[in-house]
Amino acid sequence: MGFWHYLFVRAALVYLVYTALLGSLFYLFPSLVGPFRPSHVHAGLVGFFLQMVMGVAYWMMPRPGGLRQEALEALTFFLLNAGLLLRLVLEPLYLMGHQGLGPWLGLAGALQLLATLVFAHAMGKRVVTADMLRKMREERERRRA
Repeated sequence: MGFWHYLFVRAALVYLVYTALLGSLFYLFPSLVGPFRPSHVHAGLVGFFLQMVMGVAYWMMPRPGGLRQEALEALTFFLLNAGLLLRLVLEPLYLMGHQGLGPWLGLAGALQLLATLVFAHAMGKRVVTADMLRKMREERERRRA
């Protein structure tokens, strides 16, 4: 497992614990549900689930031709987590009446969207058919000859 794969999985586990803790606090302090429910769901779905999927996909998906994507992995990780952390901090405040935070929440969403686009681009290079792999192999052999 590479460095970025490790960070994706570790961060996903942190968000899992955060989600469980926040869900438990909802029973102790029901007034938290209103402002924190969207953050709770987002931390679970994006923070844990999506981040785990991204980390495992970057780690386990085939690398045609020995493809290396460390820069795309790092960019995905930073964009996703910057957007997610921004949202988790600001959204409860926004829902408690700080309407001036709306543009910052828009930025948080844009960062997460960019992370998703970078990930889709990176995975698009890895999803190939057997015929495409054969052609890549033939091209490599032709260049060596």
